Amino acid sequence: MVPDLRLVIQLHDLDHRIDALRREIASLPKHIAEIAKTLEAHTRKLEADRAALAANKRDRNQLELDIQAQEQRIAKLKGQMSGSKVSNEQYAAFKREIDFCEAAIRKHEDRILDRMSESEPLEQNLKAAEAALQAEKQVVEAEKQRARERTAADQKDLDELQKQRQQVVAPMTLEVCSAYERIRKKRKGVAVAEAVDGRCSACHLALRLQFFQDLRKCDQVMFCESCGRILYYNPPAEVEDLGSGPASEPRPLETGP
Repeated sequence: MVPDLRLVIQLHDLDHRIDALRREIASLPKHIAEIAKTLEAHTRKLEADRAALAANKRDRNQLELDIQAQEQRIAKLKGQMSGSKVSNEQYAAFKREIDFCEAAIRKHEDRILDRMSESEPLEQNLKAAEAALQAEKQVVEAEKQRARERTAADQKDLDELQKQRQQVVAPMTLEVCSAYERIRKKRKGVAVAEAVDGRCSACHLALRLQFFQDLRKCDQVMFCESCGRILYYNPPAEVEDLGSGPASEPRPLETGP
């Protein structure tokens, strides 16, 4: 196999691994943003529960103040009723006013009981939500730490692959290197394909017999007449012996429970 062809296959493998690492490095902040967004939503829900409980307590306090005001009004009316100069008509008016105040007190007391029955589940839910949010914060922080560690490891691997790439590109002829970069850009990163059973493994179209015979000689860099990718023909064992090994994707980030 001509050196340029062997090098371009190595380069293609390195670029595949480099692209995979770059995708993972780019995905990690998005992953963290998603779990942070969920945490923020749960935090807002907790704040709403706290506000509901606080409003409940304010209502109860206000009702208790209203009851005190009515009780003070009743005491004042009873004091006025006890006067020696109060007529029967005035006495009846005082009595009606007292009855009205007492009815208002009963109404306020009923509302206080309602608020108290509402506050019990609110307090229980609030305590459960606070505990769940605290646990979730710990999970998110652990996830962020794992993401930071994975990003650092990926970046280290990426730097090493970039060095290997430079070493592979250095001895390549400018013509082949330029062709590879041009095809790679045009074909979404897939610039090299293997010829299998007389077909291009990328576009799957059959190769001309004479073209395929020439390709099998491996004495020149050849391009698929259909898709334009760099083609090679090699037994799998020979391709594996190129030194860079098979392409491998980074392991996906393990998310928390």
